[in-house]
Amino acid sequence: MNTEHKKRIAILGSTGSIGTQALEVIEANPESFELEVLTANHNAKLLIAQALAYKPNAVVIANDALYDEVFDALDPHDIKVYAGANALNSIVEMETVDLVLTAMVGYAGLQPTIRAINAGKSIALANKETLVVAGELITKLAREKGVNIYPVDSEHSAIFQCLAGEFHNPIEKIILTASGGPFRGKDKAFLETVTKAQALKHPNWTMGAKITIDSASLMNKGLEVIEAKWLFNLRQDQIEVVVHPQSIIHSLVQFEDGSMKAQMGLPDMKLPIQYAMAYPDRLKSAFPRFDFRNFSQLTFEQPDLETFRNLQLAYDVLAKGGNAPCVLNAANEIAVAAFLNDELGFLQMPDLIESCLAKVAYIAHPSLEDYVQTDAETRRLAEELKVKY
Repeated sequence: MNTEHKKRIAILGSTGSIGTQALEVIEANPESFELEVLTANHNAKLLIAQALAYKPNAVVIANDALYDEVFDALDPHDIKVYAGANALNSIVEMETVDLVLTAMVGYAGLQPTIRAINAGKSIALANKETLVVAGELITKLAREKGVNIYPVDSEHSAIFQCLAGEFHNPIEKIILTASGGPFRGKDKAFLETVTKAQALKHPNWTMGAKITIDSASLMNKGLEVIEAKWLFNLRQDQIEVVVHPQSIIHSLVQFEDGSMKAQMGLPDMKLPIQYAMAYPDRLKSAFPRFDFRNFSQLTFEQPDLETFRNLQLAYDVLAKGGNAPCVLNAANEIAVAAFLNDELGFLQMPDLIESCLAKVAYIAHPSLEDYVQTDAETRRLAEELKVKY
């Protein structure tokens, strides 16, 4: 591939699980990708190490207090250094960026994603919270700007891959697969006393702490249900979840003739990352290959919505719409942080989320400012309420 055809990539959240794996994909495909921008929130040391290894044009450290440390390390190497939330929002507008990989955790990914879409950049979306919080606003803006959003989540990537060549055929339904996490099949009595160490041991995937806890509580699947509605323009009754403990079938699409397509492979996030960054091309990879001899059976079961209430809460807010998904997301971010901090039990997370949903004012047709205020109000309320559990 010629240099002028290389895709120039900005990675928002380069020090997290998705960001570090994306760098491995770029390193393995130097003829296809060129790294322009790296950003991090607090992890200055890893950001510096990444910048020295991969030589981007610029980096942003969101925490202003760490600017001097990053600047002193990178300025001698002609790497531009910026700091703060405004810099993070502006960097995506650089003319030398073709595609923005949004791999930041949580609500923080919303504003930079909006700015990148406004600037006409293609989006590789790993930050599911952006569509959960403001799916209607984001998808409308992307349509207006003619911007493509390529999903990085393994399940949504699977749906996207199944739809290749099928975009003119209506979807009857999609089936998102869930591993069930480390507590699949456990009852409430067991979950009363589980620790964060147990919750952080995902059976199949290696991910960051927040998404691993979300997977254990099935909130991750709930967020993916909401994300799928906006990515693929579906009704709630067209989105099913099935538990598939082996994580080999990443999701399925059922068409109106009854035929189903599934995307399969070993659980490796580098594959959906590479697919999103290289689309429409499939690049040769050295990723491990699936072998049927190692899997004598693939099994499926229904999710337990009574024990794992977060998935039901996500379906509920999807039906309600408005700013309810924004409340769900903000309350969940506080709940997960509290659980990881030993301030909240595992089963108290959905209790806290439900309390916030009952107390925060409902807005049927929220503006961006409404989302910002809803997020702030929910976080304040959740911080207040968590001490009562």
